[in-house]
Amino acid sequence: MSILKQLVKYYLYMILIFFIGRLFLFILYFDNFKESGVDYWLTFIYGLRMDTITASVFLLIPMMLLTLSPNRLKHFVNKFLRYYFLIVLSIIIYIENATFPFIAQYDVRPNYLFVEYLVYPKEVFAMIFADYKPELFIAFTMIGAFIYLYLKYAKDSATSVFDTNYKKRLILFLPLFLLLFIGARSSFGHRPANTSDAMYTTNRMVNEITKNSIYNIVYAIYTNSKHGSKEVQKRYGKMDINEAISRVQNRLNIQSMDAASPFSRIEESHFKRAKPKNLVIFVQESLGYQFVEATGGEKGITPNLNRLSKEGILFKDLYSNGTRSIRGLAGASAGNLAVPGEGVLKRSKSQSDFFTISTALEPFGYHTTFMYGGESRFDNMRSWFIGNGFDEIIDQPCFADPTFTAPWGVCDGDLAERANEEFKKMHTKNQKFATVMFSQSNHSPFEYPYEKIELLDGVPANSVKNAVKYADYAIGRLFELAKKEEYYKDTVFVVVADHNVRVYGDDMIPVDMFQIPAIILGADIKPMTYDKIATQPDVLATALDLLGLDLKYPIMGHSIFSDKKQNISLMEFHGSYALRVDNKVSILSPNKEAVTFLYKKPDTYLDKNNHLTPIEHDLELEKDVLAFVVTLDHMYDKKLYR
Repeated sequence: MSILKQLVKYYLYMILIFFIGRLFLFILYFDNFKESGVDYWLTFIYGLRMDTITASVFLLIPMMLLTLSPNRLKHFVNKFLRYYFLIVLSIIIYIENATFPFIAQYDVRPNYLFVEYLVYPKEVFAMIFADYKPELFIAFTMIGAFIYLYLKYAKDSATSVFDTNYKKRLILFLPLFLLLFIGARSSFGHRPANTSDAMYTTNRMVNEITKNSIYNIVYAIYTNSKHGSKEVQKRYGKMDINEAISRVQNRLNIQSMDAASPFSRIEESHFKRAKPKNLVIFVQESLGYQFVEATGGEKGITPNLNRLSKEGILFKDLYSNGTRSIRGLAGASAGNLAVPGEGVLKRSKSQSDFFTISTALEPFGYHTTFMYGGESRFDNMRSWFIGNGFDEIIDQPCFADPTFTAPWGVCDGDLAERANEEFKKMHTKNQKFATVMFSQSNHSPFEYPYEKIELLDGVPANSVKNAVKYADYAIGRLFELAKKEEYYKDTVFVVVADHNVRVYGDDMIPVDMFQIPAIILGADIKPMTYDKIATQPDVLATALDLLGLDLKYPIMGHSIFSDKKQNISLMEFHGSYALRVDNKVSILSPNKEAVTFLYKKPDTYLDKNNHLTPIEHDLELEKDVLAFVVTLDHMYDKKLYR
């Protein structure tokens, strides 16, 4: 068999597996885009391009061995290639299988998230084995069957290639290398093709089907490792940094005279107090608005939040920074919007001298604590909070006798009990405190003390709805305990989600699934509903305003009691950014031109239709979304967020 035939054979094997996976995805999700008006059949043409890129890379090693190896190595090369393709095809089968549950969970092809948490095997594998037993069984059965059939029936030998004269094989190296190089690059332009070339429609699911999962993972790892302004501007577009900062300042209505921190300013409290309040921020894992009746969600899941929403400030149209906990924690405890690339909690230049609530409150004698029922090493939370001024970390190893422990840590009820004890101790010592608490019970595999709640009818105990109901129980328990104590009247409490449980929908960025609940409560806080657009930085700025202190900070939002507050939000979704001002949304994706949409908020959480309608380019809004990306990256890179 000639070298070319050998390579073409395995190219076709790979393309066939990719095609079958794409075809099944196309059939499975056809209802999502059949009425979209986009050319969805082209997904197979564009998809072939993505598949060819991946297959060409896999064929480079075999091509080099078959053309450059001397005859005396033919048996070694033959054996190596036999097992090389066994491994490669097995990996492809596994990734194609894994694509289905990944899309079902995240509505995107496997990306950086697919590999990011492998450094936390205890938590991750417990979740996988609990939630995906059938999928794992199917995948490994298919791989096992393939290995058996491959070893038994794949008798083709590469040794026949070595019958060709060695000089002829050497001559073939250059044209074959160029052929595979062109296939892998898939472009004669200045830049090689990448995942953005699969994003040829405004329907996100069509674009996801078009992508190749293996390429998507590898490309995400590559881009995630590339930081710095040059890399960001390559992906999103160039803009003079002074113009970018000015645009963002104007959009946020923030002016600063401090060149070392472009958003730092002094904000005078609207609630001046002789005795400033304590602050407790209870960040809720994956709590979407659709679970909370008070924000337009389903009835019966969060009775405590619904009751408490009538006692304090309810944010009814609040949007998260992104879809990851580290984005939400940065927003809720530092007032930072989503920086391009990896979140600031895990980035090297933000491990010290990065603004947090500790920066603002330390001069006033506050003791700052981060409390988490799991291990705070996860997502680098311990390093980030301690490195940026927090005085104390209380995490899973600090709970001596927890009543219930799940794969992700001790239950939220135990966290609430421990928090109450810590607050009592500090109040007794007349110590002002600011604490960020982070829940974990609403996390797959959704294990929690079932006896603490009345399970929802017809819903499995290990389900997101019942886990949310238990998280709501823990919120209620915290306030039940706190209201009996002296510290309650001296404390501002915030309950806010880090992000929605999962972001799904066919819009390029499903804006409605970024909506999350938040409430701010305290003994003398007047109940009200804030129904304008808000962000996590706005919630933080409002909470700090209620403490009664004049503070200096760079928070990228405003108190709702300030006339500077803007009707704006910025959302990051797998590398794409959506800037929403009123009901206009401009979206900027890597290596793509910005586009503008009109957003129609759904009447009910059950409405999962498209909510973004393409309209003419709003050039100023599109320049502004680029300005946010450039500015956020620049501020991180130059350590200006302080």
